[in-house]
Amino acid sequence: MSRVPGWLGRLGAGLTEMSERLDERRAEVEKEHGVDTEAVESAAPAARPAGASAASAAPARRPAVPSGPRPDPAQAVPWGVRVAAEAGWRLLVLAGTVWVLMRVISAIQLVVFAFVIALLVTALLQPTVARLTRRGVPRGPATALTAISGFVVIGLMGWFVTWQVMENIDTLSNQIQSGIDDLRNWLLKSPFHVTDKQINQIAKNLREAIGANADQITSAGLEGVQVIVEALTGILLVFFSTLFLLYDGKRIWQWFLKLVPAAARPGVAGAGPRAWRTLTAYVRGTVLVALIDAIFIGIGIYFLDVPMAVPLAVFIFLFSFIPLVGAVASGALAVIVALVTQGVFTAVMTLVVVLAVQQIEGHVLQPFILGRAVRVHPLAVVLTVAAGGMVAGIGGAVVAVPLVAVTNTVVGYLRQYSQEAQHDTAAEPAEEEEVPRNAEDPAHQE
Repeated sequence: MSRVPGWLGRLGAGLTEMSERLDERRAEVEKEHGVDTEAVESAAPAARPAGASAASAAPARRPAVPSGPRPDPAQAVPWGVRVAAEAGWRLLVLAGTVWVLMRVISAIQLVVFAFVIALLVTALLQPTVARLTRRGVPRGPATALTAISGFVVIGLMGWFVTWQVMENIDTLSNQIQSGIDDLRNWLLKSPFHVTDKQINQIAKNLREAIGANADQITSAGLEGVQVIVEALTGILLVFFSTLFLLYDGKRIWQWFLKLVPAAARPGVAGAGPRAWRTLTAYVRGTVLVALIDAIFIGIGIYFLDVPMAVPLAVFIFLFSFIPLVGAVASGALAVIVALVTQGVFTAVMTLVVVLAVQQIEGHVLQPFILGRAVRVHPLAVVLTVAAGGMVAGIGGAVVAVPLVAVTNTVVGYLRQYSQEAQHDTAAEPAEEEEVPRNAEDPAHQE
């Protein structure tokens, strides 16, 4: 007997079994997706034309079975990547805002610095105005008297320094020349083995450098005229801004609050007085610390017979408003003057006096006078002063630390205010639910 019919029988049985499995699988899938197979098959003959045969309808395709819903593209991105993207575009927006703000400030730098200095002067003088008004003096005369007195004192300090320098310039020049000769002789006899030829070569190089840069020095002198004009303009802006801030500061603050969105207005209204108290404490404490530094260093260099001890003390007072850098620069100036006029021993003793006073200032005076109201970490002070100096020179270094102190106070208050507001919002629904429940409770009504 031939084996071909048996092979065909097994092939037919295998195809039949595969067809049954496919039908079972299709029925399961249609059941999962809610497709009624019997309804589709019963509706199929009715949908055929009257003259159509079953053979012509057989090739009709079955409805495509969906393979399942596709996931949301946002959900397909990993969570860490989504967080990084969200933070990244917000940081780009903030960086762009800061960049535009810095460009605007650089364009009107004189006005901005004048207003900031006026704020500092107002913080220093405002307690005096308040004290006079409490004693019955009208606010207008009290403001004018305080502002004029303050600027007169500042002007007298500048005039005194200039007068002392002009009066002693000849004597100081002779002492400097004598000090240079003494320093040269000391170098020749020192163990550093410096020769007269090397010293002459250094002096020659200095003269050549000055000659080569004569044009730049001349242009700097011409720019100095422009600087003087800008300084006078800034002084006038500071004076008038201080007058208005002292006289009408409360109304200016209320007008500023109207520009703030209504939702954020209560928080800003509470942060403003606290920021002002921080600024006032900083300015008054800094003035007191600078005055103590100037008095004690001035007394020390006076007894060491350093020339122009009083003008140097005034310089120390003014430079003390620049944290860290100002104390170092003013102390170095006093040491240099002592070195070139009185010799190495006097310079060393001047350095000892400066370091002793500054150590007392850093460890005793500032913590005691300034207190915790304006305490900023020393690293933050260094970085802030450096950044302010790089962005806006000496003016930026002066206003950097009070700006950071005020910002720290404002951010701390706004964080606390936000937490209290969230707590109050979470507590309100429970209170609102409790009142109707008690009112509708029959036992409560009885």
